[in-house]
Amino acid sequence: MSDYEIIERIDAFCDTAPRRRANAEQLGPLILFVPAGPGWPYYARPRRDLRTVVTVADVRRVRARQRELLIPESFEWIQEVTPGLATVAASAGLTVHSHPLLTLGTLAPPPDPPRATIRVVRPDDPDLVTAWAVPGVAFGWPGTEIGEAGVIERDKVAAGHDGSTIGLLRDRLESRESVLVAAFGPAGPLAAGSYQLADGVAEITGVGVLPSSRQRGLGAGVTAALAADAIARGADVVFLSATDDQVARIYARLGFRRIGTAMIADPPHA
Repeated sequence: MSDYEIIERIDAFCDTAPRRRANAEQLGPLILFVPAGPGWPYYARPRRDLRTVVTVADVRRVRARQRELLIPESFEWIQEVTPGLATVAASAGLTVHSHPLLTLGTLAPPPDPPRATIRVVRPDDPDLVTAWAVPGVAFGWPGTEIGEAGVIERDKVAAGHDGSTIGLLRDRLESRESVLVAAFGPAGPLAAGSYQLADGVAEITGVGVLPSSRQRGLGAGVTAALAADAIARGADVVFLSATDDQVARIYARLGFRRIGTAMIADPPHA
């Protein structure tokens, strides 16, 4: 499969996956995914059926609709598919972020096998809520350096989860729409991440490690387990977006390689 074909399949996935839980509103050359019920919000992106130039007015129109619906003013796209959108989004008042887009070649075992139990977290797992809280802590303390935040902060985040969010998570896990994997130590989940699968394409997202447990190979172990599970379920394209080049190098040790650039645009205050 050529890099062009892989990027096209990833782009199609980014258009298909939100439709399971959201209504698609076509606004000129852009499409806005509006949640069809409780759950996390989605984004706007270029339409795949109307490959035309996106203007500043188009972006502003979508932003106005997002404000009307009280959902985040968020846009996502692949630079190689829509190369001019970054300049347009910035001109429309958004802050544009770029992230390495990686795809998996041949999955390699983690170079430093973590000393932890890594397993799929089932919908009825008693550790589900605390596992889901781990990335929330991890991304609240960004980077790869060891920090103080750990199980206490994880448990505080877990205690703040509302029932509807966890109910939706259980529903996604039961339907196998999403798969959650965590690394466990004596104090419970220390690292976690998930993936979604659609049409043979799997996206690994939200891999995070508690700052106090970093640099122990836990993130790599969780990522490898997610990729292996997705492949076992029939995925022939596995991809993810890395925070930056430093994090991308960690994924490269598992067999991922850069194929493009994932773009996100949101308001400066977001």
